[in-house]
Amino acid sequence: MVGLSLGEKNFIKGGIAQDIRTDGRKRLTYRPIFVETGVIPQASGSARVKMGATDVIASVKAELGKPNASHPDKGKVSIYVDCSPTAEPTFEGRGGEELSMELSTALQRCLLGGKSGAGAGIDLSSLSIVEGKVCWDIYIDGLVVSSDGNLLDALGAAIKAALSNTAVPKVQVAANASLDEQPEVDVSDEEFQQFDTTGVPVIITLTKVGRHYIVDATAEEESQMSSAVSISVNRQGRICGLTKRGGAGLDPSIILDMISVAKHVSEQLINKLDSEIAAAEACEEE
Repeated sequence: MVGLSLGEKNFIKGGIAQDIRTDGRKRLTYRPIFVETGVIPQASGSARVKMGATDVIASVKAELGKPNASHPDKGKVSIYVDCSPTAEPTFEGRGGEELSMELSTALQRCLLGGKSGAGAGIDLSSLSIVEGKVCWDIYIDGLVVSSDGNLLDALGAAIKAALSNTAVPKVQVAANASLDEQPEVDVSDEEFQQFDTTGVPVIITLTKVGRHYIVDATAEEESQMSSAVSISVNRQGRICGLTKRGGAGLDPSIILDMISVAKHVSEQLINKLDSEIAAAEACEEE
């Protein structure tokens, strides 16, 4: 990104302090959101989300697998993000690799909860087919096509939209298999069931610039931040995950206030995203 002059930095900070950002938005207002579903035909589900000039794609692939011994009654979900070098010059080489790893880890924390699966925004129990024997393995891949800030929220929205677009084949399990044998399963080519996304959260990143925090920060605004806290909240208002970046420490009372703000903002974002997903799927069916 092009470096900012001292005057430009002061203009950004001054506007945020007065609740008028450089693009005319208030501190807690998102840029226009565009959603397109079914963009990758070979995937079980996929979606493209644009927030302003930030453009990301998420795809979902469902495959049969074996549950982990530590969680025999749960399926598995893995998330990986790739940052295209064409999205931002700094993504070339190690810069892109480090950001890909950072985003992948943050998405796992925000969507999959702790190591035990507690607090997960994606219900891993619903992915179990035969306890300890067969489950669904869900592979979620994110791609950053164009970067102008707020990548984590955009990727979270794209994943939610892609999961809404995901159809998982119905599975019949042979009834005559013994407890010790690997059961035979028949995967239908004709019957599918939609992935349940009622508990899947959105991610709200509150970026602290000066004494105030903003949502959906642009790349220029992010360059002036002291820290950022990303909070995943589902439709029921439950916090599914939280992650922080930036070197500056935050007082616990400020984090509690951020969580309260994130809950409030999440209602608007979920409603907007749901209407965009519904419109995108209606276009796809036409």
